[in-house]
Amino acid sequence: MRNLLLVAAAVPLSGCVVGTVAKTAVDVVTLPVKAVSAGVDAATTSQKEADEKRGRELRKQDEERGKQARLAQERCRKGKALPTDQCTQAVQR
Repeated sequence: MRNLLLVAAAVPLSGCVVGTVAKTAVDVVTLPVKAVSAGVDAATTSQKEADEKRGRELRKQDEERGKQARLAQERCRKGKALPTDQCTQAVQR
């Protein structure tokens, strides 16, 4: 009776072991593919983020140039221009 119980318990366990071994084998085979895929995704994301950051920097610089141009125009209008202000161009705009 005892032997029968051991055999009965061993049969389902052997299926689990085989299933685990098979799953491990599949994981080992697909690991390089997943690693390369993850690397490509990370590189793409990094480039996208770099592009977005560069775009933000360019917009900020453009806003600053516009602000400085408006300030120069205002100084020229009031007659308090700095030596670096180009009042003829600022007034014409």
